[in-house]
Amino acid sequence: MTQPPTGSVPPLGFNRPPPTFPVATSGFTNAPPPAGFPNPALSSAAPAPFASAAPPAPQPKTNNGIPVDKQPLNTTPSCTVYVSNLNEKVKLDVLKNSLRTLFKQFGEVLDVVAHKNIRMRGQAFVAYPDQENAEKAIKELQHFVLYDKPMVVQYARTKSDVHAKKDGDYETHYKMRLARKEEVSKMPLPGSHKPTFRAGKTASKSKVKGSNYNPTAHIPDEYLPPNNILFLQGLPETITQQHLIDLFQRYSGFKEVRMVPAKKSIAFVEYENEIQSAVARAELSGHSLGADHVMKVTFARK
Repeated sequence: MTQPPTGSVPPLGFNRPPPTFPVATSGFTNAPPPAGFPNPALSSAAPAPFASAAPPAPQPKTNNGIPVDKQPLNTTPSCTVYVSNLNEKVKLDVLKNSLRTLFKQFGEVLDVVAHKNIRMRGQAFVAYPDQENAEKAIKELQHFVLYDKPMVVQYARTKSDVHAKKDGDYETHYKMRLARKEEVSKMPLPGSHKPTFRAGKTASKSKVKGSNYNPTAHIPDEYLPPNNILFLQGLPETITQQHLIDLFQRYSGFKEVRMVPAKKSIAFVEYENEIQSAVARAELSGHSLGADHVMKVTFARK
């Protein structure tokens, strides 16, 4: 197995030596790329065209450029590494080649997966033959600055395609992934939804001027923008918090169930991010909780 390079003295703020490269080239902050490594040809073109551009999403809180309000890092061992906080302006082929060059120092790289769609930009998956390779890469490359942004590196929460093929369950894995992808693709991007109703002039003016105006107040539940918190309705009076926990904790990213003591027919379920909550919503909306109770699951209003 290939051992990670010794490296030079780490820059301030890093607990491990960055990979050593021989020639300085723009694009890397704490270590230049190896000889023959492609320049970080940043794309000057606008992002992929959409019918209507969505308002820019709020920027996450950072500490020296590292996101601090993201979900906790996954510590469950895996052969695949999930990389986030990547520079979205770098061309996709350049980014993938850069990642392959960096990560192959810790073992054979079976595959590098990255996409340019708006939901997956700034993220990538790197597949190794075994968990030991992934562990070394995470340890050595955590917060390594690539194209002016420190990478956030952790174990992937799902199996990669290359490993599913190796294990012989690719068909099932592929169908499940397509189902999740289709459900997520149907959801409006945050901030892009426009109500399909027209409010009365008097009501509209009074609400816009009022200090408590809520633009989502009259949007039907089914069309609310994504939220990491789900709203449950139609629960039987006899439902318990543990019953709901057992239902929703099957899906990745589950955090907690919050009951409403004054009204047992509703509850809230929180996930770590909107994509994870969307999967649970798609799977459990319409779930039967008895002869006369069908659970309705929607995104909570923000």
